[in-house]
Amino acid sequence: MSDVVANASTLAATRSAAPENAYWRVWLRNLFPFFVVGVMWEVTAHAGIFPPRLFPTLEVVGEAFVRLTVSGILPHHVLDTVMRLLSGFALAAIAGVAIGIAMGRSRLAEDIFLPLVSIGAPIPGLAYAPLFLLWFGLGNKSAVLLVAFVSAFPIIFNTWTGVKAVKEIWVRSALAMGADNRRLFHKVIVPGALPYILTGLRLGLAQAWRILVGIEMLAAVPWGLGWMIFGAREFLNTDVMLAGIVVIGVLGLALEKLVFQRLEHFTVVRWGMITS
Repeated sequence: MSDVVANASTLAATRSAAPENAYWRVWLRNLFPFFVVGVMWEVTAHAGIFPPRLFPTLEVVGEAFVRLTVSGILPHHVLDTVMRLLSGFALAAIAGVAIGIAMGRSRLAEDIFLPLVSIGAPIPGLAYAPLFLLWFGLGNKSAVLLVAFVSAFPIIFNTWTGVKAVKEIWVRSALAMGADNRRLFHKVIVPGALPYILTGLRLGLAQAWRILVGIEMLAAVPWGLGWMIFGAREFLNTDVMLAGIVVIGVLGLALEKLVFQRLEHFTVVRWGMITS
């Protein structure tokens, strides 16, 4: 009897340790590429292939990051950039999803918007910058509106594709069970298109980051990561430039993990539409 109890205790301990080991394996697997890149960077920096001022070591970049953070300069830049990013991206998400759904559900809307979107999407975002600066002037307004305009294109395209991709059998089944247009939209169309909409939002956020970093310099805003990076270039402060680039990457990863991934798990993964 004691042997059975001991075996049961051992089995329970093994099972409880398994998830913890799996958790650490995931972390190590995710950190391994960064470790490899860090080692390669350090080897290149110490090899003297580039001047130290142009290719600083990770220690120098870390010191710049700490110095800017303690002085309050980096948090100020981050706050201004994040506020512009979220404001512009929120406008893009609302308008992009609305236009994409309208295109998917209405042939008239599709005929009106699809040629415009098809022409405007391939144009680089910075090509629109001079027009927005002339129309809305220097400062935050032109930066936010340009971010919204450029990042809306992938959201529109993916939302439109998602609505079109909703299976006809789902629509017919809902209609056969007496669903009206409002229930059909909320219970079938939107959930069916949601994986595509989330993909469009991810792509739109990436577009927003790319255009925001450039427009912050052109719009002559006083603060922002883009302004900090381009300003550091003039004085060859490569460590400051790299610190700003790392912060942008970390912020993008945080938005992906804390917002989009959680939203995805709460909706389409839980519904069984995709696997995590």
